[in-house]
Amino acid sequence: MLTLSSEMQKSYVFKYGDNVDTDVIIPARYLNASDAASLAAHCMEDIDAEFVKKVKAGDMIVAGKNFGCGSSREHAPIAIKASGITCVIAETFARIFFRNAINIGLPILECAEAAAKIEAGDEVDVNFSTGQIINRTKNETYQSEPFPPFMQEIMDAGGLIERTRKKLGVA
Repeated sequence: MLTLSSEMQKSYVFKYGDNVDTDVIIPARYLNASDAASLAAHCMEDIDAEFVKKVKAGDMIVAGKNFGCGSSREHAPIAIKASGITCVIAETFARIFFRNAINIGLPILECAEAAAKIEAGDEVDVNFSTGQIINRTKNETYQSEPFPPFMQEIMDAGGLIERTRKKLGVA
């Protein structure tokens, strides 16, 4: 489990444009899959056929405006997280995707400057407690809003259900 409170997370970037919808994140034909690994095996395949072959644990997605638009299915952030992506940075997120990502423990950051300047293959570090995004490839730093403490707790626990279990003392 990734602890987000003060660590820098070094990652390599997959870059996409505006309006990446949930149907290209995880195509509807795979929604009968019930486990995260099965969803991850088809993540992004309709927009990037090489994604599942290239993605490694710790990588990131950077995109433009309205990432995660479309349906309200939780399958999309689950597929992304299960593929090994540790963070999605976008100029903006569709609101339902934003909340679903937080609920399942997928870190997401909104930062227009980072979304515009980071390119595919760049090496990027993120400090979730400060919102600082460092592009090691270009030696640039961008600033996003850090997670508020309650969201930090959800992320550190691995999602809302896990945080609730921890708070209730349920295994």
